[in-house]
Amino acid sequence: MSLTVPAPTNPADSLIAGFPFPFVEDRYRYSTNVSPSPSPVTTPAGQWGAAVVDMDGEYERELVERKQILAKDPGRHVVLPHMRGAAWDALLTLMHEMAVAYPDRMSLTRTGPLRWLWENRVLDESLEFTYGDERTVPDEPLGYIASQVQDDIVLLDQRADQLWGDAGVVTFAADWSFGFDVGMSFLEIHGPVPRLREEGVITRAHEFLKRLQPHQPYRRTNWTLTIGRRLDVSTELYPEWGPDREMIQEVNDAEFGQLVNLRVEVQHLIRLPESGAIMFLIRTYMLPLEQLATIEEWRVRTAEVLAELPEDIADYKGIIKYRDRAAAWLRDSGSAS
Repeated sequence: MSLTVPAPTNPADSLIAGFPFPFVEDRYRYSTNVSPSPSPVTTPAGQWGAAVVDMDGEYERELVERKQILAKDPGRHVVLPHMRGAAWDALLTLMHEMAVAYPDRMSLTRTGPLRWLWENRVLDESLEFTYGDERTVPDEPLGYIASQVQDDIVLLDQRADQLWGDAGVVTFAADWSFGFDVGMSFLEIHGPVPRLREEGVITRAHEFLKRLQPHQPYRRTNWTLTIGRRLDVSTELYPEWGPDREMIQEVNDAEFGQLVNLRVEVQHLIRLPESGAIMFLIRTYMLPLEQLATIEEWRVRTAEVLAELPEDIADYKGIIKYRDRAAAWLRDSGSAS
């Protein structure tokens, strides 16, 4: 069996305390579920949502992983020619967000009309650049800023009353392919998701995005289950991780709780001020069921959500083969304690 049990999480880690638990009731259906950002959310374990760009104890490790993925597959980073200005807009917007949220670790200083000095003391990096001049950055602007944040980044162009996914750096996709979707419309990208069109969710989301204003970020959450602490479960690598959905049924209960993670995406929606493009940030968090179960409210609610989840949604999320066991595992872990 190819599955390996991860090393125990260091108790000092803040992963549980900062985990964005996604369920607000005992059932789940697709919805826009947007709210203004930043705004802190208090949970039984701690708090999340105080900043648009979140940094945690996985920061440096995840940036190394992104660099390795891009080295193997440069197609995860695409900027269509008409999006070059939006890439610069995204770079400066994210640098500003990080400098405001983490002034002890990041700074952004204007040194001239178009000159800026960026300092990242966590990575021990500094960069003085001229806005709009790619000769002054070590990578294409969107590629460079993706080396500074844990989020995946997609830029949506708005034209002909549609939104188009025309640029991005996506290394931690959950069962989709940015390389396949690039250049497609927002409605086309979400076409395979069950119930979205029938229930009007995708149309409302599309209209909401088109009305976004600069300096008014919003966020939403999405979730699934992932086997192992694997951030990159893109369709390109399905032969590597797809068989885990069968293998997970063969492990014992202790390993099951260690290997199955509740995977949550905090997705930020930001109208960029200069280009007018929409920046779609996708920050991924994972928490093993064994750790999630230590928070009683989370354990009970997640079990209820998984047990009640309609078949078509469970199938689309790729969890239908083991979601019943996950629900039972969570329920049993409560009786066992």
